[in-house]
Amino acid sequence: MAGNVARADAAGKPRPRPPSPSPAGTRPSGGGFVPTMSTPAPGSIHEEEALGKAYDARLARRLLRYLAPYRGRVILAIGLLVSAALLQIVGPWLVQMALDDAIPDGDGRLLSILAIAYLVATLATFGFQYAQALVTTWLGQSVMLDLRTEIFEKLQELDLTYYDQNPVGRLMTRITSDVETLNELFSSGVVAIFGDLFTLIFIISAMLLLDWQLALVTFSVLPLVAVAAFVFRAKIRQAYRDIRVRLARINSFLHERITGIAVVQLFNREEADARRLDEVNDHYLQAHLKSITYYALFFPVIELFTAIALALILWYGGFAILEEATTVGVVTAFLLYARRFFRPIQDLSEKYNVLQGAMASSERIFRLLDREPAVQDPPRPRSLPREVKGEIEFRDVWFAYGHREGEDGAESEPDWVLRGLSFRAAPGEKIAIVGQTGAGKSTIINLLMRFYDPQRGEILVDGVPVQEVEQRALRQRIGLVLQDVFLFSEDVRYNIRLGQEEIPDEAVRRAAREVGAEDLVDRLPKGFSQPLGERGASLSVGERQLISFARALAFDPRILVLDEATSSVDSELEARIDEATARIMEGRTSIVIAHRLSTVTGADRILVLHRGELIEEGTHEELVTGGGHYARLHELQFAGPAARG
Repeated sequence: MAGNVARADAAGKPRPRPPSPSPAGTRPSGGGFVPTMSTPAPGSIHEEEALGKAYDARLARRLLRYLAPYRGRVILAIGLLVSAALLQIVGPWLVQMALDDAIPDGDGRLLSILAIAYLVATLATFGFQYAQALVTTWLGQSVMLDLRTEIFEKLQELDLTYYDQNPVGRLMTRITSDVETLNELFSSGVVAIFGDLFTLIFIISAMLLLDWQLALVTFSVLPLVAVAAFVFRAKIRQAYRDIRVRLARINSFLHERITGIAVVQLFNREEADARRLDEVNDHYLQAHLKSITYYALFFPVIELFTAIALALILWYGGFAILEEATTVGVVTAFLLYARRFFRPIQDLSEKYNVLQGAMASSERIFRLLDREPAVQDPPRPRSLPREVKGEIEFRDVWFAYGHREGEDGAESEPDWVLRGLSFRAAPGEKIAIVGQTGAGKSTIINLLMRFYDPQRGEILVDGVPVQEVEQRALRQRIGLVLQDVFLFSEDVRYNIRLGQEEIPDEAVRRAAREVGAEDLVDRLPKGFSQPLGERGASLSVGERQLISFARALAFDPRILVLDEATSSVDSELEARIDEATARIMEGRTSIVIAHRLSTVTGADRILVLHRGELIEEGTHEELVTGGGHYARLHELQFAGPAARG
């Protein structure tokens, strides 16, 4: 029977207020499946680009765990680096022997041996450095593959609440830019730092062993080098941060404009947006130029200190030679060692920025990886019956996407999208849900599919609460066709069976035939092997809708859910789809969400929602004659145009 559904208990008392939901992000009432993104405060979208500490022991330990599966390659890389660093001291030492022993003694044989040894040491150094570069690059790429795979798997298991709160561009940065930063750390940072440190240690040891007094004279410029490195590190740190922030702004701007290109062209915003891009790009250029300026100053300054060190060696060493306190070979070796000594210092200054960027990127990545899904499978899941009947029941379901803030900033009453909703769909029954925008229609599907969990009440499929069932098992039983169809850039066959090779080609073709899409596919140049382009761009809206119907049918679900599935097609195509869906729904429990009441007149039962509450239910004829909310909607859609005509 038609009529209002009572919202009070038998005693006439109002329902008790349910507990407030846990914070889960905000979303407009009755929102569908497309994540909503609130506009951030000015600059807040780039706050994550701020750099933290250059070294964080906790993050470093966690990063090093990714090297554990490749410990053999790590040991090999360190061994190659140590060997190359050790060979750095061999060349000057051989030169010293040649100048002090072989040449003064006229020993041609020894001179030849020393020359050959010098050549062998140089070639061996090249070989070790080449092998080390290959190994460390392989390490970086392997860790990057592992990280990207782990991040992608994490993104697949996260609930829609997370996607409501995080723009797609930010998530793409995690899996691309941030991972690439860590690749640089592993391939040219961590291991290379060991090489630079060993090189410094070996050269300092060799210089002290040759002549400790001349070594101290050489090291006298190190305080100046330390001051220059400290100033450079502070300046380049800020420049590095500015570059990342401005790059993030460019990416954000381009992503928005390319995604909304139709609006840009419709309102003739091309020139204005081009000027805005020039401005953003110029800021990025200025940040880069600033960093280049710092590098252009730092390296010549280090070269200047190197020249001062060489001058001190010549001055002090020259007097020592005159006083016969040292030899020409020792001074020459010191000149060669000094050249090699300052090169790792330059490298270490650069590695500081790599390390700092890696710490910031790893913190953001680990924050994502540590995020626990708000919707999780139960520890001991229950199984749905082997033969799913398709019974659906909502019992006193209350749901809100988030909290509203009061004037004082404190949380107030949640913005309830569903308020004590209760209904039951019998196996094989066709249920239609209607109501104005924001009534909560699409939210019912969100909860049934367990994209979200209600704050109160429960939802049952064949008598089993959906929160006690594995999400995968639940969604295998439900076929869903949305208003906004998403197709992948694969071929038609892939988009119907979504890579499930268990669904044979004949079943794919049969599903297309059942929904009237077979003729459409056969007209394509390559038929079912025709690539559809990004988001199915090569098809019209109605054609994409037909493919989505075939997709739902191919999986042979016991429960079929249609969310405004025919709202974007013309009347002729809608008639074809209605005929196909009538066949599809036979023997299946069906829930149809619709704005146009013409699409639900044949439903077994119609549920009327208003502001999250079930206010009426019955057949089309019962509700029209009942004179309630549905009757007014029907009059607005059908009688209204006729009256105005």
